[in-house]
Amino acid sequence: MIKLSKKTLFAIEAVLDIAYHAGSEPVQSREITRRQCIPKRYLEQALQQLVRDGILSGVRGPRGGYRLARERRRISLADIVRSMRKTETAEDPLGCPEGSDLGRTVVRPLWGEILEDVMAQLETTTLDQLCTRANDSGIVSEGRQNLDFTI
Repeated sequence: MIKLSKKTLFAIEAVLDIAYHAGSEPVQSREITRRQCIPKRYLEQALQQLVRDGILSGVRGPRGGYRLARERRRISLADIVRSMRKTETAEDPLGCPEGSDLGRTVVRPLWGEILEDVMAQLETTTLDQLCTRANDSGIVSEGRQNLDFTI
């Protein structure tokens, strides 16, 4: 089974939370923590990396928080996964020169192909699609509830 790190999973959930619950105001990290139960220590690190990589933009100040840096249809899950991989310190075992001939010539290349297939799927999956899934599942968007269109 391909393993997803906690940090990457939390980052996907946090960015989806921002995309789905965003209203007129930026989404504050404490709101993401409340809704997604993401530990603050993981969340802050992930959000900072996502800002550095241009997936999110940070808004400073007492009413500050986070917004998507691009339209949600232009952010793929692969963008988020690549951003979080930059923070992982473990060496990629696929590039390790050690091991048996079978491992280096058969197993690792096959595993690399499988990972490429997974990344291709993630590349075609956008936040917009996930927001549609959430809406179709009946999850209420707090951001849309807070929008006031009265004049």
